Amino acid sequence: MTSQKEFVNALVAQLPQLRRYAIALAGNAAFADDLVQDTIEKALRQSEQLRELELLPRWLRRILHNLYIDDIRRNRGRGTQQDIMDLADHPDLSIPAADGGGGRDFLRAMNALNVEHRRILLLVGLEDLSYREIAEELGVPIGTVMSRLARARENLRGFMENPAQIDNPSSTFKGPT
Repeated sequence: MTSQKEFVNALVAQLPQLRRYAIALAGNAAFADDLVQDTIEKALRQSEQLRELELLPRWLRRILHNLYIDDIRRNRGRGTQQDIMDLADHPDLSIPAADGGGGRDFLRAMNALNVEHRRILLLVGLEDLSYREIAEELGVPIGTVMSRLARARENLRGFMENPAQIDNPSSTFKGPT
C-alpha cells in the first residue's frame, strides 16, 4: 500500500503533464487550470481507490476527462459562449501575425474535433501512449483505437486543408466509431 506522502509526491510530479493534457483537451488555459485543480482535489479525496501508483497518470487523465465531460453536459443548456481569447486574434480587432498563424490554425482545427477524437490524438501524440495502453485506458478494443485515430487524423487533416469546414463541421463525420 502506498503512503499518503508517496501519493502526494507522485501527484505533484504529474502536474506538468496533467496541465499540458488539460490545455490541449480544453483549448483554454484558464479552464484547463480549473480542471487540473478539480482533478487534484478529487484525486486527494479518493486516493485510497488507487491501488498501484504506476497507474496514477492514467487515473488522473480519466478523472480530468470525466470532469471535462461533466462540464460540457452542465453547460449544454447555457447556449453558445465566446472565449475572450478567441477575440484576441480577430482580424477586425488586431493586426495579424507575420507568420501566418499556423499554430493558431492547428489549435483551431484541434478544437473543432469532437472530444473522443481530440482525446485519442492527445493520448497518441502528446502522451506518447501505445495503442494497447490507450485501449486499456479507454476500455475499448485496440481496433477501435486504431479506427478512431484514423478518423481523427483524417478530420484534423481536412480542417487544416480546408479551414472553412471548421465553421461548417456538419460536412465532416466526427463521431467516434
